[in-house]
Amino acid sequence: MLAGGAAAGWRSAVGSMADFESDMGGLRAPMPADPDIAEIIRYATLAANGHNTQPWRFRVGERTIDILPDLSRATPVVDPDNHHLFVSLGCAAENLLIAATAAGRAGQLETDAGGERIRCSFSRAEARPHPLLAAIPRRQSTRAQYDGRSVPAADIELLRQSTETPGVRFVLLTDRARIDPVRDLVIAGNAAQMADAAFMAELKRWLRFNPRSAMAAGDGLFSAASGNPVLPEFLGGLAFDRFFTAGAENDKYARQIDSSAGIAIFLAEREDKAHWIAVGRACQRFALAATASGLKHAFVNQPVEVARLRPELAALIGEAGRRPDIIMRFGYGPTLPFSPRRPVSAVLV
Repeated sequence: MLAGGAAAGWRSAVGSMADFESDMGGLRAPMPADPDIAEIIRYATLAANGHNTQPWRFRVGERTIDILPDLSRATPVVDPDNHHLFVSLGCAAENLLIAATAAGRAGQLETDAGGERIRCSFSRAEARPHPLLAAIPRRQSTRAQYDGRSVPAADIELLRQSTETPGVRFVLLTDRARIDPVRDLVIAGNAAQMADAAFMAELKRWLRFNPRSAMAAGDGLFSAASGNPVLPEFLGGLAFDRFFTAGAENDKYARQIDSSAGIAIFLAEREDKAHWIAVGRACQRFALAATASGLKHAFVNQPVEVARLRPELAALIGEAGRRPDIIMRFGYGPTLPFSPRRPVSAVLV
């Protein structure tokens, strides 16, 4: 009886993965045959974004959807100039355009001069199947070890082609001799971040240790989505403070990168919001193309987040003088639980 009461108390504290998957499953359902605007925006919200903060708002006009930054969801320690935030808006914009095109609302994306608004303008057209549409609800940042297999040359070429975007440069590494120095910079960046108390406090605020808290917030870094156990909030906080160490995390990142088939690095030709949005569009297409090819991906952005490491990374990849924007590893790996998302009603202006 005591054991049953304890089990019931545990379930009450952490919630149910079945309930979480049911709740999130609706948000990741395939788009219906005749979708309305809300369905198109739902697909936009499934885009990649930093710390899963979902830093976007959507404003619907007669034939337009504006994507606006939600600065209340900024992460000023890890992202002091809102670089990742605007990259995230670009990721959402690419999803929006793909979904709208497939729904018979042919669109064009325009970013205003200051990069503060992305406008998708629509015209009625025949629905056109898009090769990346089905990948949108299946895409996830898979923070796990992969199986080490190399990717066929034809798929590598498709990944390269998917990234072609004006104003964005792309470097793809599959040679271990070139990957290993990048891995070492990821580890150096991770160690620097974990030695920063402000970084750790900000990260902890966005952690969701169990299905109940993930469903309640609809955002943040859900522990199960990274292959970690679910815990009540108080235990999760204690475990984070005690066991989340630089040594353990560095070893984990080394194993994960060593198990990956390659590294993709994106660089904008100019350091401004409009170009960061363009980087987001390119890296979202890369992630979707990888998903469509049966590949997993995960962000390893530490060397672009720790400013002093950026010049070394740029020099390593033959792009001296440029600011690297995004680093992704990719390969064949497992499917983990998906991260949470807020409903469309929560992101509409």
